[in-house]
Amino acid sequence: MPYIKPSRRQPLDALVADFAQLRDDYGVSEGELNYLLTRLLLEWTGGVRSYALLCSARGILQDVKDEFYRRVVAPYEDTKREANGDVFSATD
Repeated sequence: MPYIKPSRRQPLDALVADFAQLRDDYGVSEGELNYLLTRLLLEWTGGVRSYALLCSARGILQDVKDEFYRRVVAPYEDTKREANGDVFSATD
């Protein structure tokens, strides 16, 4: 989960700020974001290709996906459902 101690966030947040500046200055496509995330994982594994480390990397991606859906996508979908009507009530 992304809930790390505040003391560990500062250097990582500096990297995020650099990325945000790059995005604002030049734009970043979906493919470029995919490239960046892939490179980060490759760097994190340090060239080690053990089964345990590769499974750990996959688990991290799964956790990120799940948490992003839970905290960002689902509330957005709830807002849209309220604004536009529930698709499930249309079948009743």
